[in-house]
Amino acid sequence: MSKRREFGEQIISHKGVLENNYESLRILNVERNGNVIYTYKDNKGNVFFGLYDCQTRQNEHLYTFEKDLHVVSCSVNSDRTLLAVSLVHSTEEGRKNELQPGSKCLTLLVEIHPVNNVKVLKAVDSYIWVQFLYPHVESHPLPENHLLLVSEEKYIEKFHIQVIQEDGSRVVIKDSGHLPRERVAEDFVWAQWDMSEQRLYYIDLKKSRSILKCLQFSADEKFNLMFEAPLDITLSDSGFKLVNFGCDDLQDQENLSKHLTLCVFTNHTGSLCVCYSPKFDSWEKFTYSVFHFHKGHGKTFTAALGSVDSQVTKGLTFLNLDYYLAVYLPGHFFHLLNIQHPDLICHSLFLTGNSEVVDMLPHSPLQSLSGSLVLDWCSGKLYRALLNQSYLLQFLWNTRLDCEKMAVLHCVLSCGGDRRFLEAKIIQWISENISTCHSFDLIQEFIIASSYWSICPETSNMDKLLPYSSVLTWNTEIPGITLVTEEIALPFMKVHSFKGYWEKLNSNLEYVKYSKPHLHYNNSMVRREWHSLISEEKTGRRRSMVYVKNILDNATKVISNLEARNLEPRLTPLFQEEDNHQRLLMGLMVSELKDHLLRHLQGVEKKKIEQMVLDYVSKLLDLVCQIMETSWRKHSLHPCVPHFSGRASAAEFKVFHIMTRILEATKSLFLPLPPDLDNTEKNEKLKFSIIVRLPPLIGQKICRLWDHPMSSNIISRNHVKRLLQNYKKKPPSSVIHKSSFSVEFLPLNYFVEILTDIESSNQALYAFEGHDNVDAKFVEEAALKHTMMLLGL
Repeated sequence: MSKRREFGEQIISHKGVLENNYESLRILNVERNGNVIYTYKDNKGNVFFGLYDCQTRQNEHLYTFEKDLHVVSCSVNSDRTLLAVSLVHSTEEGRKNELQPGSKCLTLLVEIHPVNNVKVLKAVDSYIWVQFLYPHVESHPLPENHLLLVSEEKYIEKFHIQVIQEDGSRVVIKDSGHLPRERVAEDFVWAQWDMSEQRLYYIDLKKSRSILKCLQFSADEKFNLMFEAPLDITLSDSGFKLVNFGCDDLQDQENLSKHLTLCVFTNHTGSLCVCYSPKFDSWEKFTYSVFHFHKGHGKTFTAALGSVDSQVTKGLTFLNLDYYLAVYLPGHFFHLLNIQHPDLICHSLFLTGNSEVVDMLPHSPLQSLSGSLVLDWCSGKLYRALLNQSYLLQFLWNTRLDCEKMAVLHCVLSCGGDRRFLEAKIIQWISENISTCHSFDLIQEFIIASSYWSICPETSNMDKLLPYSSVLTWNTEIPGITLVTEEIALPFMKVHSFKGYWEKLNSNLEYVKYSKPHLHYNNSMVRREWHSLISEEKTGRRRSMVYVKNILDNATKVISNLEARNLEPRLTPLFQEEDNHQRLLMGLMVSELKDHLLRHLQGVEKKKIEQMVLDYVSKLLDLVCQIMETSWRKHSLHPCVPHFSGRASAAEFKVFHIMTRILEATKSLFLPLPPDLDNTEKNEKLKFSIIVRLPPLIGQKICRLWDHPMSSNIISRNHVKRLLQNYKKKPPSSVIHKSSFSVEFLPLNYFVEILTDIESSNQALYAFEGHDNVDAKFVEEAALKHTMMLLGL
C-alpha cells in the first residue's frame, strides 16, 4: 500500500462500489447514519442511484432515471422509503460536467419502497439542493419525514412529508398534492449543514456586517435559533456558497466562489471554531483565520509558501479531528491546530511542504464532510480522517525541533488507546532524548500532560481546572508561519435552556466572560501549607489531631492506589518509606485539589470528585515511578538501593543522571519525593560516597554547594593537587609565616608557605575556577579542622 493511501480509514471508492463503468460514478451524499449515496450512468446515459450501507458493506439499488440527466443533489430518508433528488437536463457537453445555460432544475420526491410515484417539488431555473433530516431516534419507522430544500435564490424551506403503508409493506406519500412547508432561512450568502449534529449554520449580511447564525433541529424535527455571532470577515451579498450539502462538484466553478473557504467545526467539549480563508491573492504567502469562539479570541496565520515558482493549484482544506483541526494546502503545508488549548502556538504542529507527513497526504483537491469524512475528488475515494498514533510516535522519535516535540507529545496523548503502553513508549523516548530539548523540561511536560489526559476527557470543564502544560509562554518563532491573535465578540445565545453540546458551549462562554483569573490548579497553596506544618512541628506547635489525621489518611489512600496500579513489585523503592513529611505533602495535594474542584466544578457529585482527585494525584506519582522503573530495568540494576562502596558503572551513572533530572523536573511541581539528607554520620558517608563516584568536574561543582567540612576537604585536596602538579623544589625560605591559627604545627606551616609561594607566582594560572576564595589559607584551615575532628577536639 502506498503512503498516500494511509491518509485515513478508507470508507468507499469508485472501484469498491462498481467494478464496471466506475468512471462515471459520483458520490453524491453521506447521510447521518454513514450510508453513502452515489450515482452512475450506463452507456445510454440512464442515471442509476445506489446506496452503500456502511454497516453491512453492501450496495443497494435505489432508483433509475431513463434519461440523460445531471444530478445536482440527492438524499434518502432514514427508512429508505423516499428519495429526494435535484436534476438538470444534460446536453452532450453535460457529460463533461458543464451545464446547459438556462436549463430547468427539477426537484423530485420519489417513492422507492417499492418504486412507485414521482412527485415534483420544484421546477425552477436556479439550482436546488436537498437534504432529509435524520431524527436521533431510529428504532421504528417514522410517519412523518422532513426535507430541507436549499435554493440558489438564497432561501431554505422545510417540507413536511407524511407517509402511510398500503397493501402490506408498500410505503406511499399521504396527500402528496398538499405537502406543508415552512421557510427556515432567507437572504443568506453562505450556509453549512452539519449532518452529524443536525445543525444548520448560515450567514446573512446586516449593514454589510457578517452575522453567523445556527439552527438546531431536534428529535421532533422542530428547530430553534441557538445563537448569533458577528464575524469579522468580508463577504459579498452577491455571492453564494454551500458547505456539506452533499458532495456537489458544481461549486468548483468560478461563479460559486471556489477560492473562498469558510466552515464551522464543533466537538463534544463545547468548542465552536469558524475557519476562514479569503480569496488567494499572493504566490508567496497564504493567510487563513480560525475564530475560537469558545475561547473568545481569533488567530490569523500567515504561512510562507516557499519559492515563487511553487504555485498554488489546489484549494485549502479544513479537517475536523476532534480535539484538533487540520489546515491542509496540498504540496505546501499541513497545520494541526490544538482547539482545546489554542493559546500557545507550540501546542500546535506546523509542517512545511518538504515534510514527509505532507508528502504522505493526497495531493488532489479534498472536500471535508461531517464526521471527519474527507472526499478525494480526483480518485473518488471517501476517507475518515484519523490521527495515526503509531505514526505520531515515530515522528516524535525523528523530530529535532522543540516546538514539534511539544506539539506531537500532546497530540499523541490526546489519541487515547492503551495508556500504559503509550506512556512506556514516551518514557523510552524521553530517556533517549532528555538532553536534546532546551526550550522546556521533557519530564515535567510529560508528567503534567499525561496526568491531564488521563482525567480530563471524562468530565466537562476539567480542562479549565487542571494544568495542561508546564509551559506558560512561548516566544520562539515557529519556522514558516506567523500569527496574530485578537479578541473577538462572543456569540449571543438565543435560548435559555441548554442540554448536551449547548450546555458545554454556554459553560465555555460563561468562563470567558467572567473568569478573568485562570482557574488552573497549581501547588503553591500546597507548598505554603506544607512548610507551615513542618515549621509548627519544629516549634512544638501542631494543628488539631483530626486535621493531621485526615491528611495522613489521604496519603494512605494514594499509596494504596499506587500499589493497585502495579501488577508486579517495583524495582525502585519510591514512596515506600515511612516518611512523615512525605506523607503530609502527599495528603495535602489531595486535600487542596479536592477543595479546588469542589469550588469550581459544578454539577459533579462529591464522591466522584474525590475519586478523580485520588486518581489524578496517584497518576502524577505513578508517572515518576514509571520513569524511574524504566531506567532501572533498561540498565539492569539490582532491585534495591544502590551500594556506594565500589566504583560506579556506566549504567549506574546513566540512571543517576536520570534521577537528577527527575528531581529537577519534580521540584517545581512540588511532588513528594524523599527529602534532602541531613548530616548524620550515616548520611554523610552516603553523600560522600556519591560525590567521589561522580565525574571529577561534576563532583567539584557538588562540593561547592555542600557546606560541610568533608566538602572543604575535597576542595582543598583538589586545589593542592593542581598547585603541585608542576612544582619544582626551591631552597627553603628563612622566614616562616605565622598561621592565622594559634596552633604551632611546623610541617603544616612549612607546607602552607610552599603553597603561598606557588600561588603568588602563578596566580593567574592556578586560580581555582569559580571559587576565588580557595587559597593556601583555606587549605590550612580545612586541614586543621579535619585534624581536630579526627582527634575529637
